[in-house]
Amino acid sequence: MTGENDETPDRRGDRPRSPDGPPREGHRFDTRAIHVGQDPEPATGAVVVPIYQTSTFAQPHVGEHLGYEYARTGNPTRTALQECLASLEGTDAAVCFASGLAGEDAIFRLLSPGDHVVMANDVYGGTWRQIAQVHARWGIEVTAVDLADLDAVAAAFRDTTRLLWAETPSNPLLKILDLAALAEIAHDRGARLAADNTFATPYLQQPTSLGADLVVHSTTKYIGGHSDVVGGAVCTDAATAEELAFLQNAVGAVPGPFDAWLTLRGVKTLGVRMERHSANAARIAEALVEHPKVTGLRYPGLADHPAHRLAARQMRAFGGMVSFQVAGGIEAAKAVAERTELFFLAESLGGVESLIEHPGLMTHASVAGTELQVPDDLLRLSVGIEDVNDLIADLESALA
Repeated sequence: MTGENDETPDRRGDRPRSPDGPPREGHRFDTRAIHVGQDPEPATGAVVVPIYQTSTFAQPHVGEHLGYEYARTGNPTRTALQECLASLEGTDAAVCFASGLAGEDAIFRLLSPGDHVVMANDVYGGTWRQIAQVHARWGIEVTAVDLADLDAVAAAFRDTTRLLWAETPSNPLLKILDLAALAEIAHDRGARLAADNTFATPYLQQPTSLGADLVVHSTTKYIGGHSDVVGGAVCTDAATAEELAFLQNAVGAVPGPFDAWLTLRGVKTLGVRMERHSANAARIAEALVEHPKVTGLRYPGLADHPAHRLAARQMRAFGGMVSFQVAGGIEAAKAVAERTELFFLAESLGGVESLIEHPGLMTHASVAGTELQVPDDLLRLSVGIEDVNDLIADLESALA
């Protein structure tokens, strides 16, 4: 049993499926992104959810409140965001946090000392740093595996394995993982599957429809979409969400009301932005694929990507991330990253502006020297929504 490895002659690739499925709350994705949790404010009729910038709430009687008592425990702006994200991911509930890593921390806190985690061997460097250097101190064990190799995944399980952690598309190598197959492996062995859906967003992919138990997001990225707010979310079933909400309150890594409001504003345009991100990234990948200084181009929308057909089955479109290696090694890669003008040299991703980075020296520096180390000549693009012809010219100039 191995992961899918397809090759077809047409580089344009297959048309990805639509993950809309049956409408939830009676409406489709783009409508829910604008309306779920966002009814007009009853006192004034304001059509935008207010920023409830308060730390506490007046109570009519001792021990009785109107749904909110203290802003760490709950805030109406945060509630609106959580309801919207749960609807978009097709889960019972969502729990929002101050960052994506805070959401991941809460998931790992559901485990007990001695529990074992099987994790993808090319996850975001911060995810690996957290479990390997923080939670490992409290008895959580982790094994890194190529999750595209389903035989290796099954072999990595132990009697104590409680969680399988997937990230698809992965950061920064853009591997595509078979979530349905991974869910089957995990569930057959009494474990849960957590899927980091940050790169795809619920617009392009809905992991719970493929069997995932928990879906984690850095809402800093595409969901917020404007590089102006940091946040995270975990979408899951009602019982697990209740456990996570306890940790959200007990540990206190909550987003402020303005952060929640900014993220909710970003959600409204998620669908139209992801269409443009994906279209621009596809054009850029096609422009770079034959470039003499580009090697190891990774974009799941190209038909010669090892899991292209799997991506087409799981995703609505192929996303806005492109990675490639530069002929000439690390110094050549650094030079290209420093020569672009429209692609800002910066960490993070998912904003409307295009970004370029060197993962080995930037976002993934924390995994240097481990089994998660990335190629030192690799560059990662977060393709924005600018005119794609300008973006292509910028990259060609930097590569020249």
